Amino acid sequence: MRAEAQAHADKIKQALALLRRFLDWDRALRRLHELNAKVEDPTLWNDPRAAQEVMRERRRLDEAIGATKAIQTELDDTIELMEMAEAEGDTALVDDGVAALAALSERADTDKVKALLAGEADANDTYIEVNAGAGGTESQDWAGMLSRMYTRWAERRGLKVELVDHHSGEQAGIKSATLLVKGENAYGYAKTESGVHRLVRISPYDSAARRHTSFASVWVYPVIDDDIQVEYSESDLRIDTYRASGAGGQHINTTDSAVRITHIPTGIVVQCQNQRSQHKNKAEAYNQLRARLYERELAIREAEANVVAAGKTDIGWGHQIRSYVLQPYQLVKDLRTGVTSTAPSDVLDGALDPFMAAALSQRVTGEKVDVEDVD
Repeated sequence: MRAEAQAHADKIKQALALLRRFLDWDRALRRLHELNAKVEDPTLWNDPRAAQEVMRERRRLDEAIGATKAIQTELDDTIELMEMAEAEGDTALVDDGVAALAALSERADTDKVKALLAGEADANDTYIEVNAGAGGTESQDWAGMLSRMYTRWAERRGLKVELVDHHSGEQAGIKSATLLVKGENAYGYAKTESGVHRLVRISPYDSAARRHTSFASVWVYPVIDDDIQVEYSESDLRIDTYRASGAGGQHINTTDSAVRITHIPTGIVVQCQNQRSQHKNKAEAYNQLRARLYERELAIREAEANVVAAGKTDIGWGHQIRSYVLQPYQLVKDLRTGVTSTAPSDVLDGALDPFMAAALSQRVTGEKVDVEDVD
């Protein structure tokens, strides 16, 4: 087989090995068989909520297993066809086989990422909430940079972005902002960004040109639909209304249209002011609250599962401080991945995507993944 074709075939086999290891192949096949048996049971829908959970799990497993089997079958068929073509000296057919393997390699990479995003809510839309830390203008400017970075990253992936809540800083940047990102696997791609982000740079706001360290926190939580039930008591909520800030418009700055909801037992606070009516803002705030409570439940489940599996809690990237250094000549270095961008616009326009993929693969497999391999 040609060297080019062998390289494509090896890459596909590596992707398939990763998929099988992540799925725990034998266990996944047994579990899918069990779920198929449950689906055929006529008493399943006596409990609609449990039935929906079974159907969701079955769909995720069936898609992942089916995609893996399809890639393996196509790989075997293409290699066999190319070997026959080489034996007969048919170079045109061999060229077609190389092109087919190249296309299959790209598909295997795409399916590999999708399979890694097999969590309960990974396929959902997501909220990204950015809050400036202590430090005044420096931290507010850093929070604004992060908000723009996530917006541009989402747009580059073809995702839709809506601004749910926004509070501008006094001089620059933002105090806080909440983005609603809509699209396939939005939460799965963004969830590893939860945590504290730290920037070290020579401050443009300091006349003495001293180095400053700025902090901003990022929360990522999934949008949930009506099929997922989140329980909370209205007596545990404190609802405040206030005047919205922003460019203005009919009623927006003259009435208490903005809504803030505090869940007292957990201390979770959500707010919305982008809609023109208090009723719509309240509905969106309730959606955010349900999403935050659901994300908290997912985190608790994951921690418990890690304790059982490893005897200790596995703290992922999303719970660590992610650090950046803005060096002279505007070089931005992510201290987690070691990747250096030549200008801030590189970070804002695209460097985040491979960071996310590398963090996700390393978190799932425990193996170091080069950023260049997951672009």
